[in-house]
Amino acid sequence: YPPSPEARWSERMVKAVRIMNSVVMFLYRASGGRVAARMQKAPIMLLTTMGSKSGKPRTNPVLFIVDGADLATVASAGGAEKNPSWFVNLMHTPEATVTIKRETRKVRGRKASPEERARLWPRLAAVYTTYNDYAKKTKREIPVVILSPA
Repeated sequence: YPPSPEARWSERMVKAVRIMNSVVMFLYRASGGRVAARMQKAPIMLLTTMGSKSGKPRTNPVLFIVDGADLATVASAGGAEKNPSWFVNLMHTPEATVTIKRETRKVRGRKASPEERARLWPRLAAVYTTYNDYAKKTKREIPVVILSPA
């Protein structure tokens, strides 16, 4: 059977996001984080995880906030019903790196506890209001991820 219109739309969105992410990462790296460094009020970092199946490094631009010595981000996948691949990779292999502007550092990722999520979600949504729209769009609870210095 041919794919449904919803499935075709989803496939096109995934392709569009991949292209957009590639452009963002190229501009970010080429400019040392001066270009493509924000979305709404949220800063962007490049998160590199290890592919859970391939074992190869996978880099994605993600929004973040600083929380003491930690960084916090949201595994929103635009409100999709599945978590983003970077989140799956990070839960499989918590060791990762982040690049913020020209600085790269090692981190260890974990899913925020319910208490941490309750505390961090309002701060994350304050810098990127679209997170609240994503949360309404999906049945899953969108994870907040904490990246601690490794």
